[in-house]
Amino acid sequence: MNWGALSRAERDAAYDNIAAVADSMALNTARAEASAAFRAAHAGPLDLRYGPRERNSWDLFPASDPSAPCFVFIHGGYWQRNSKDQFASLVAGPCAIGWSAALPGYTLAPDASLTEIAAEINAALDWLAANGPAHGIRGPVVLSGWSAGGHLTSLCLGHPLVHSGLAISGIFELGPLRDTVLNDKLRLTDQEIVALSPLRLPMVNKTLAITYGTAELPALVADSRNLHAARSAAHLPGTLIPVPGANHFTIVRELQDERGLLTRHLPALLG
Repeated sequence: MNWGALSRAERDAAYDNIAAVADSMALNTARAEASAAFRAAHAGPLDLRYGPRERNSWDLFPASDPSAPCFVFIHGGYWQRNSKDQFASLVAGPCAIGWSAALPGYTLAPDASLTEIAAEINAALDWLAANGPAHGIRGPVVLSGWSAGGHLTSLCLGHPLVHSGLAISGIFELGPLRDTVLNDKLRLTDQEIVALSPLRLPMVNKTLAITYGTAELPALVADSRNLHAARSAAHLPGTLIPVPGANHFTIVRELQDERGLLTRHLPALLG
């Protein structure tokens, strides 16, 4: 792709997952409805505060064994849409195999810069390290997230609490976003593009599995493949997992029960 030769409309389309998937709105609605049902059916502390802002809270779903691994999932929405409660159904698979699960919320752009959003995720992990054991969560943490959450997973992989990561359909090079409608709310600075693009940063020596759907937009496929290639070149652990036929919205189905491809990969991240 010759990015410099594209029109603004073409650049916007390169990252427009909603337009690229005809039934994206129905898929989002179904996921949110399943998440509401999951939250209603599973006892666990919800909306526990970790910081001062409205969205600074955790939903926790402890396993019966406090020492079980914990799957921490960061929601997506290009850092400017959605909320953690709309993604609770995506921890159903990890919970079904005996893991704990936890979902942090974070402030959305433009009310927070991407620098502030990343800091909130790190603050949330600080809180979980200090307070998780009191809520029945003290096992190794696998950090994960989808789309914007995939980016934040890679960015926060180095947090001391995190054992390993699973980045789903993430964006790992922020430079092109400056030339799209996404930047109307993100307002990325030159400094943020350098400091918050995982592909421009030193690679963290922890296992990071990277996954994408083979039917996703080329720009997102390229970012996942490029990050895996960079980590492989540095001899760092982690598998690249292309999910056959999955698009940006159907890929998360692979976490919704114990049979899902991504759920089945989780135990390998504990090695």
